[in-house]
Amino acid sequence: MANRYEQFKGWAVLLIFFSMLGMGAPANAQSSLKGTPYSNPMIWGDFPDLSVVRHGKDYYLISTTMHMMPGAPVMKSRDLVHWELVSYVFDSLSDNSKYDLIGGTVYGRGQWASSIRYHNGKYYVLFSPNDQPFRSYLYQTKDPTKKWKLVTRMQHFHDNSLFFDDDGKVYVFYGTGQLRELNPDLSGVKEGGIDMKIFDRDSSETGLLEGSQAIKYKGKYYLLMLSWPRGGKRRQVCYRADKITGPYEKKVILETTFAGFPYVGQGSIIDDVNGNWYGLIFQDRGAVGRVPMLMPVHWTDGWPMLGTASGHVPAKGIIPLPPSIPKHKIFVSDDFSGKKLKLNWQWNHNPINSAWSLKERPGFLRLKTARIVKNLYLAPNTISQRMFGPQSTATIKIDISHMKEGDVSGFAAFNGNSGVMSVKMMNGQRWLTMSDQVVDLSNDTKAVLKVDEIERGRVKLNNDIVYLRISGDFGVGKDTANFYYSLDNLNWKKLGTPFKMQFDYRRLFMGTRFAIFNYSTISTGGYVDIDYFRLGE
Repeated sequence: MANRYEQFKGWAVLLIFFSMLGMGAPANAQSSLKGTPYSNPMIWGDFPDLSVVRHGKDYYLISTTMHMMPGAPVMKSRDLVHWELVSYVFDSLSDNSKYDLIGGTVYGRGQWASSIRYHNGKYYVLFSPNDQPFRSYLYQTKDPTKKWKLVTRMQHFHDNSLFFDDDGKVYVFYGTGQLRELNPDLSGVKEGGIDMKIFDRDSSETGLLEGSQAIKYKGKYYLLMLSWPRGGKRRQVCYRADKITGPYEKKVILETTFAGFPYVGQGSIIDDVNGNWYGLIFQDRGAVGRVPMLMPVHWTDGWPMLGTASGHVPAKGIIPLPPSIPKHKIFVSDDFSGKKLKLNWQWNHNPINSAWSLKERPGFLRLKTARIVKNLYLAPNTISQRMFGPQSTATIKIDISHMKEGDVSGFAAFNGNSGVMSVKMMNGQRWLTMSDQVVDLSNDTKAVLKVDEIERGRVKLNNDIVYLRISGDFGVGKDTANFYYSLDNLNWKKLGTPFKMQFDYRRLFMGTRFAIFNYSTISTGGYVDIDYFRLGE
């Protein structure tokens, strides 16, 4: 028995090791295991507002990216452990000019918490941008790995959960205990249909109960929500009822910290083909963002209790499903040799598509200036990927030979508080600087009021090629980024001072990102060429 246990442990370690390398596992390892080992966090990156659906053996998970474009990322898995980014629900949003960084911004707004569902051969996503005009978007597709189609727009449903009942009726749970019936063809809200508040928060709660996710299990209706009790800690609660209209009763189903970080709460539960249930719930982890956790669900007296038997998030475990290692990872390097951008990239707000190219210089990403702006937070065509924990490092190689006077290009740990390496063309000379940049936004329009910039280091550049590197540490109490440069990719020098990264829900409301940018402060027409973006050096 001991030998079998040791053999199992060995294969589990190998599987995790090869998975991290993106190599898959040895064939005999996959066939020997009866499940897929996991460790928490499931993904150490910014994937908040989790909604998940299963059809057959396929799981699809959706998250929030707000002002990033394309938006509403959809991931696929067959084992709940290994996830692959397969699509975005939309390429861009265009309800107003702020999505183009004109007349304001949509920092921290745009696409908010969504729900993803399967019904009668189609997948659906419903979300409500937290921005004017206040309304929701409903998309559908037969294949979530391909294009999504906009079905309709209707009233705003904050943190909604789309729900298809057994009798053919369709509902939306939203806000704090609000329920609205939709037309069966999903064309809009049903005139004369159910429109009611199904419960009021009790005396222990304060503010909104957020992140509605509804399921039906053994004839009962369950609504999972995030709670911030008065004088208490973040927690996951569940409301249940025999009828969709209530009456509902409440129970706390998870209230715990994990791994030295704060309390865990908000997400979904899902079953597998064998009838086992699991929770995907996120945890705030400071500057890296809001990070998904995977955990078992124990049905106790008809309640979906999350975590271990003692109510804690497990550090590791095994999902009793065969391992399924995807070909494409969540965090990737890029040499820009493809005909299309990899799915892992997102633009800050809508891009100006005429101002970037993979074709004009094959093997390079060309970023052209197309609008005169004052600062990084107004710069179109800033392209980014998530930074990730516990540590992440990325390097770019950039050709700056075609910059014009007043152009600013470089590499940033981008957020409301950003650490920025900038190549600045000033008086015919190029300078490389490292600075702290902090944006102040209007509460109403999210317009950029000012950007406070403190320069921490400066060096004169005579080369046309420069290598820039950012290294981030997201360990407990860390959230620190350091900045380096090289002229030959052999000899590296530190630039500036360590930068303290921050997460601020009042401004950008996202985890810190590796961001590559190029903008003009005087005249358009300059450009830079990015040879590669490499992780892990």
